[in-house]
Amino acid sequence: MGALIGLGTGVGLMLIWAAFALPRAPRPEVTAPGALARLLGRAGLGDVTPAGVVTLCALLFAVVFALVQAVSRTVPISFVFAAMAAYAPVLLLQQRATRRLRDFAEVWPEAVDNLASAVRAGMSLPDAVSALGTTGPEALRGDFAQFALDYQVTGRFGECLDRLKDRLADPVGDRVVEGLRLAREVGGGDLGRLLRNLSGFLRDDARTRSELESRQAWTVNGARLAVAAPWIVLLLMSFQTSAIRHYASPGGVIVLGIGFTVCVVAYWAMMRIGRLPVEKRILS
Repeated sequence: MGALIGLGTGVGLMLIWAAFALPRAPRPEVTAPGALARLLGRAGLGDVTPAGVVTLCALLFAVVFALVQAVSRTVPISFVFAAMAAYAPVLLLQQRATRRLRDFAEVWPEAVDNLASAVRAGMSLPDAVSALGTTGPEALRGDFAQFALDYQVTGRFGECLDRLKDRLADPVGDRVVEGLRLAREVGGGDLGRLLRNLSGFLRDDARTRSELESRQAWTVNGARLAVAAPWIVLLLMSFQTSAIRHYASPGGVIVLGIGFTVCVVAYWAMMRIGRLPVEKRILS
């Protein structure tokens, strides 16, 4: 008996010593995603890495620079169009993200109505959310079908909701997900009424935003055409080597630089003034 007590005391002392003496493994640092990673998430391309986008931009820069240089034989002209081509993937990602969030805004009221109906019919909350993968709006089915698969594999509702939020990357989705999480953890007898009120609010917001976007579409498209017109003319002039070589002189470089800067600032100001308020992801 004494030997057993001594052995237990020795093991306990050794564990206490190991807890303080042995070096601790460093905790992994959680870094916030960069701007390009967040843009890919909003565009629904979370599987694409920012490094891949940067590589594509560099490749487009090199290809367009070589093509324009072969036609115009003017380095400043080639550099300007290569820079525009390099920014094209980022611009396409921004347009895709905007279009994706607009599509989500149109279908979220229907999805919330389906959730409210399922909860009112007596379905469990995980089953109601999973059902949106088959009966929900087409734009959201893929993300909710992946949620259903995650929940079948892990059975952890909270973790599956976190993955769903990351895939959606949508402010409205954040609010819906956090409401479902709260109802799951503390119980929500008023969940059905909350979802119906949220559905009505989302419908009003989507209708108002759609009216504003339709009214400003002609103005925004006209401004974009006005910014692009000089560069289209310059690209056509690139086929006339004798006329375009004047831009290789110091004065031509200054004119190109001023024109490029003015167009960039004017386009930024136009988009800044004409954009509608965008809800931020405060619950991400």
